[in-house]
Amino acid sequence: MKKAVILFNLGGPDKLENVKPFLFNLFNDPAIINLPFFLRYPLAKLISNRRAPTAKKIYEELGGSSPILKLTEEQSLALEKKLNQNIKEDEHKCFVVMRCWHPRAEEVIKQVQLYNPEEIILMPLYPQYSAATSGSSIKEWNNVCKKKKYKVKTSIICCYPTDKNFIKAHTKEINKTIKDITNFKLIFSAHGLPEKNIKKGDPYQWQVEQSVNKIIENLSYDNLDWILSYQSRVGPLKWIGPSTDNVIVENSKKGKHIILVPIAFVSEHSETLVELDIEYKKLAFNNGCNQYTRVPALGTNEDFIKSMSELIMKKNDYKLNDYLCPPILRCPSNLKKCPCFNYE
Repeated sequence: MKKAVILFNLGGPDKLENVKPFLFNLFNDPAIINLPFFLRYPLAKLISNRRAPTAKKIYEELGGSSPILKLTEEQSLALEKKLNQNIKEDEHKCFVVMRCWHPRAEEVIKQVQLYNPEEIILMPLYPQYSAATSGSSIKEWNNVCKKKKYKVKTSIICCYPTDKNFIKAHTKEINKTIKDITNFKLIFSAHGLPEKNIKKGDPYQWQVEQSVNKIIENLSYDNLDWILSYQSRVGPLKWIGPSTDNVIVENSKKGKHIILVPIAFVSEHSETLVELDIEYKKLAFNNGCNQYTRVPALGTNEDFIKSMSELIMKKNDYKLNDYLCPPILRCPSNLKKCPCFNYE
């Protein structure tokens, strides 16, 4: 049986002149700016025009482009190999779909149609679900399928915040980093969201907390000094906190060795390679920190690839309905944006 696995990620500009259109695609997403099209479109134009010069400087630090597509393709190849090794009776082929830059769903669906699978499995590279990330990507894919009148049996793995192999992957990476270090602050940093999104029932913050709590359980360190914080705040709205930059400043002034863990990013990109590795490192040293270490994103970590492959192989064990295969962990009932309660 032929099965297509669609890996969703955000994407990033492939050259400096594409920074502005990438930003426009990001802010024109109704999951990011929830306004009618006639208001959202000009606002997205305005924001992308204003932010493009600063964003270009960030991508100049990365050599003029984002590495996220190349790294996601490496994850795709590793997952495809793992699936085909473990499931001899089926043939799996992985496809990468980016939400805000190429390859977009409109392009990739043509490749999937040529492959002609009997089943499609949607696999976001966002371990914790948010309507602004996984939800937006899944919705775009479904809309493109509807537009193309393309109907194939489809399963959705919406999230995996406490999957045992995902947790194991993080635990191993952290243990490798902290084994010979003393007097440190372990900071788990996740991309932030406006507080109003959480109040409307987005499960992201709760799921990130579950990921971190499970990792702490598995680290087995007594009196571990750790905190969860959120980065990448933009605009005037109040965002969830505490903010990673404030946590870094506070602990740098105490003389702590700063150790940062990107808990919601599984691929290196501008928010790890520039924001964490350059901007926050400079912030730490300017406030008295002498040692600063960043744990790598999971990438093609063997346990992370195993996590995704087993979630795909065992999806029918936790199937909620004809299409949705959520983890065993269930969100509280007040988080109405969780797809288990409100699938669109």
